Amino acid sequence: MTRRLPGLLAALPTALALLPQAALAHGGHGATTGFAAGFAHPLGGADHVLAMVAVGLLAALRGGRALWALPLAFLGMMTFGGLLGALGVGLPYVEGAIGVSVVVFGVAVAAGAGLPLAGLAATVGFFALFHGHAHGVEMPETATGLAYGAGFVLGTALLHAAGLALGLVGGRLRNAAPVAGAAVALAGVAILVRSL
Repeated sequence: MTRRLPGLLAALPTALALLPQAALAHGGHGATTGFAAGFAHPLGGADHVLAMVAVGLLAALRGGRALWALPLAFLGMMTFGGLLGALGVGLPYVEGAIGVSVVVFGVAVAAGAGLPLAGLAATVGFFALFHGHAHGVEMPETATGLAYGAGFVLGTALLHAAGLALGLVGGRLRNAAPVAGAAVALAGVAILVRSL
């Protein structure tokens, strides 16, 4: 089983990206009120799941201060992007930037997170702005919008924690990082193609 684990990890991102209706977690579907809807939102599409788990993997690969700095950079800028979206402030190319984020995060995982921590945090934060905006434009304008926002922040944090846990499981998974990162990047390309 341990020998098959890298192959299974590599196949998962591609399988998620190819699921019908699963590529994008946004785009005018269903009710978006309350904590439960916000919590489910980042879990509802391969683009968000892959990007957020990849941020956790990046943090685990980098270690040290990256264990908290990368997830916090994502959460902080995602929250700001969500606020912009909720206020109706437009951002260009949101869907494209989200797809590109999956590719970039996958490449970073495959490369072993070799960039300086400040560069990784800035990259993660930049793309998080677009993920947050996508969440924010669907946020209701009522008081339940705050509960929705809290839900999507918690859902995102749990996806980061899943990536951290995968990355910290052991040395054998570290050897699988290039393959898993390449699979995430390829899934990102599939997401970009599907969004056209």
